[in-house]
Formats: sequence, C-alpha cells, structure tokens
Amino acid sequence: MTTVREVDLGRPAFKADPYPFYARLRAEAPVCPLALTNGRSAWLVTRYDDVVALFKDERFVNEGGRVRSPEQEARQPWVPKAFRRLQRNLLALDAPDHTRLRTLVHKAFTPRLIENMQERIRSLADELLDAVEARGRMDVIRDFALPLPTTIIAEMLGVPARDRSRFHRWSNALVSSTSSLWGTLKTLPHVMAFLRYIGKLVKARQAAPKEDLASALVMAHEAGDRLSEDELVAMIFLLLVAGHETTVNLIGNGVLALLEHTGQMERLRDDPGLIRPAVEEFLRYDPPVHLASERYAREDVTLGGVTIARSEMVHPLLGSANRDERQFVRPDDLDIAREPNRHVAFGQGVHYCLGAALARMEGQIAVNTLLRRMPELRLAVPRHALRRRPGMGLHGLEALPVAFSRRRAPVLQAVG
Repeated sequence: MTTVREVDLGRPAFKADPYPFYARLRAEAPVCPLALTNGRSAWLVTRYDDVVALFKDERFVNEGGRVRSPEQEARQPWVPKAFRRLQRNLLALDAPDHTRLRTLVHKAFTPRLIENMQERIRSLADELLDAVEARGRMDVIRDFALPLPTTIIAEMLGVPARDRSRFHRWSNALVSSTSSLWGTLKTLPHVMAFLRYIGKLVKARQAAPKEDLASALVMAHEAGDRLSEDELVAMIFLLLVAGHETTVNLIGNGVLALLEHTGQMERLRDDPGLIRPAVEEFLRYDPPVHLASERYAREDVTLGGVTIARSEMVHPLLGSANRDERQFVRPDDLDIAREPNRHVAFGQGVHYCLGAALARMEGQIAVNTLLRRMPELRLAVPRHALRRRPGMGLHGLEALPVAFSRRRAPVLQAVG
C-alpha cells in the first residue's frame, strides 16, 4: 500500500504542484496511512465520495478525547495550556456543544451583516488598487489579497487598524507551523500574544459594548445561555484566523489560475457576470485549504475498502477530492463556467464553513475589481519562481508579483 511517509505534504516544493501525487493516491490507495511530524499517524482520505461520506458520517467525531481510552489519552503529545484554551471552537467540537456554539454565533454572524459589508469591500478593493496603479507592478498577495480580507474581518470584529498587521503576523506563524514538538514550541509565543490581545478585546467589549461583531458575540445568548470567556476567545481567534487566511489564498490562487489560463481570464474580463461560477471554480481547482481538520473514528469503520479502527485519526484531503475524475469532467482543466460544481472547499455537513458567504463575496469583488482596473495583467516573474506557503492545511502563495499597463494621466488642453 502507498504510504505518505516520504512525501512532506507541507513542504513548499511539494505544494507547488501536488495534484499528480493526489491522482496517484486516488488510483492506488484512496485511504492511505499518513505519518505526522509529531510521531502520530492518521489516515488520508482522497476520493470525493469518501470525503463527503466522512463529513456526514456520525461514526466520525471531531473530539478525539471522546473516543480514546485512558491509556491512549495518556500517550497523546503534550499540548501547551494556551493551545488547550482554543479547543472550545466550532472546528473542534461535536454536538451538543457544537450545535450550541453555532446557534449562538449565528445570531451575531448573520447574512444581513455579510450583505451590509458589500459596499465596504468594493471601496476597499478600489483603495488598495489606487495605491499601486501608477507603478505598473504589484504583489497581489501583499498589496491586495492580504489587506482586503484582513481589514474587513478586523473591522467587523472591532480590531483597531494599528493592530491588524500584528494579528496577521501571529496568525501566519500559527498556520505555517508543523505539528512537531519544535514546531509547537516555536509557535507558542505568537499564540500567547494573540490570546492576550483577544482576551483584552473581550474584556473591553464586556465592559463597554460597541457596534461590532466582538460585542455581538459577547451579547449573544439563546435561552439564557451565553458564550463563556474561553469560548469567546476561541471563537474570535478562529474568526480572525479563518476570516482572512482562507480568503487570501482564494484570491491569490484564483488570480494565478487566471494568469495561467489567459483565455479564461479574458472571458471573465469580457463577462464579469461569470464571477460567481468563476469563484466556485477557483475553490475547486486550487482550493485555499487542502487538508481539512481531523476526525476520529467512534467505532471501527470501513471507508474506501480500508478498516479504520476506533479512535484512529482521519484527514479529508480536499485538494484531492476537488480533482476527482469520478466527480468532475476534465478535473485538471480550469472552466470558469463549470456546472455543476459541487466542490468540497468549504466542507460538508454540520461543520460547513461559517464564513463561506463572506469569503465568496470578497473573492468575487476582489477578482472582478482587479480585472477591471488592471489591463494586460501578467506574471512579473517566471512561474517556477513562485513559492507556496509552508504548512499542511492551508494552500496559498507567499507572493504573486504581477505587472499591468499603467493608466496614463489625462492630457490637459490649453483653453483660448
């Protein structure tokens, strides 16, 4: 059986083009062993149907402690206290706690709130491009894809503008780290600083609520229930990280896909109304998250012809499922008008991404604005010079240098 031991899924060189390896796994070992850097092992699920089944199968849970024996629990890798505080978040919990938290958070994170952000996203996208337009060059990540969602989620939560670069630096250190002991220790100072900052934000909103999402989370309640302080900190932490990291990658990966498929880029430039299916195709073709958060078998389960024993860890490989030839016609082709397109970039089932609507809106506005404002958009470096960010979960670029035609200033005619 093929084993993912020699291949480091988080190494930038591998992430430059992982799809041939994913295709090999789907063909030879659709459910295969995965060796993690902290000495633990897991199963990697690569085919679309198996990934969807895994998301919806109640025999798999998100809380490993619920299914491990006392002996297995004692052998778990050491986790710093600060990290344990973050375990009360939507991604790591099952019902009834997950249901309770999602109900409370949904009261604050409403569709109307997202819709009301539309004009702000448009104006911010134009502001960011105004700042680089005269240069004729830009880094799509640094100058556009990163500041746009970072600013939006920070404004929504009430994070002051002066602190936004700090929280991205903390977030980047976290999502780029490995699961080894050294990786954990290296990340710990950033997590501690991040948690102290969020703790102060929560206390400030408890004392004096404002018109922002952090205050809405503090005030959210259902039948007399509220989020505890640890739950508030974990939730705001998750929203700040997930609220910008995935969207940065969605925009960056989508723009790169268009630059590599100029016919598709011109088609979208000529017909901006295609942006909705185009963003869905970006999410499928090169998704912002390749490895979804882990699940644990509640009992012995057979999946993809392999028996997964009780308490064993399982990872859905979204980047592979979205290229599965059993589900998608010509899966390695970019088709901005692809229909149907039932990708799994945002997951499935009860843990479906809470911020999917916001990410979609930001991606649609960002890409259409970029194509409208920057004619003759092209890569400014050779394709092989682009580098992917390290880490097993998220899938994005460190930088995306591009060039475009500068708009000429209007010529003023003398009168008289």
